[in-house]
Amino acid sequence: MTGSQVSPSFRLAYVPGVTLSKWVRIWRERLPGVPLSLVAVSAAQAGDVLEGAGADAGLVRLPVDRSRLSAIPLYTETTVAVVPRDHLVAAVDEVTVADLVDEVVLHPLDDVLVWEQLPGQAARERPATTEDAVELVAAGVGVLLVPQSLARLYHRKDLTYRPVTDAPVGEVALAWPQEATTDLVEDFIGIVRGRTANSTRGRRPPAAQQDPAGKTACKTDGKAAGKTAGKAAGKNSRAATGAGKNAKSTKGKGTGNAKSARGAGAGKRGKPRRRA
Repeated sequence: MTGSQVSPSFRLAYVPGVTLSKWVRIWRERLPGVPLSLVAVSAAQAGDVLEGAGADAGLVRLPVDRSRLSAIPLYTETTVAVVPRDHLVAAVDEVTVADLVDEVVLHPLDDVLVWEQLPGQAARERPATTEDAVELVAAGVGVLLVPQSLARLYHRKDLTYRPVTDAPVGEVALAWPQEATTDLVEDFIGIVRGRTANSTRGRRPPAAQQDPAGKTACKTDGKAAGKTAGKAAGKNSRAATGAGKNAKSTKGKGTGNAKSARGAGAGKRGKPRRRA
């Protein structure tokens, strides 16, 4: 870990379409004293924002420059073809790249898929953004291949989408500058990897924020000690009571024996002796 100072807040960049609500919720539950600021960036800008210290970490799409950024892959997405609802592709459950060979496939400048060879027929111009490309699909200019989350993000009632089984997939990762692996970055890494708050591989939250295990242990030990002491005291009390009973019983027996002896002696003395 190259940094240990806690910053007043944690800035998380994110690109369109990524899923982050669960991790944000866990952060706010686990570290309520550290505000989490969300920084929306385009997929093309994400690397520059992180390298320029515009955010502490980011949920980005791979690939990124691994010589400057550390990255942990989180999940992959299905690639889909976005088409008008009355398109032939809409009549099937899934398609392949070969099925689109005669289609005009739009290739926006911010395309997040890595193609060895672009599918279908190239459009005359490349749309500036994926959102612009979706508008062109609605106008009947062509079809668009994107990660499913982007198809959902820019969904329109007059469009639909179908999985493309052999297309490159989109991959989402957590990335941050290699020279800025702070304690807060480590905390967020632990969250996205599913570590618990008390994991030995992650930092423990301040004592005031975590479940007081020590306090519980003290309570448990105190109860156990009190219970043991109570049992011992009760046992000793019963023993003392029993001893008293024995002593009383013995005393009573002794008194009875003495009375019997005196009675026997008195009987002998009271019998008259005959004179010769």
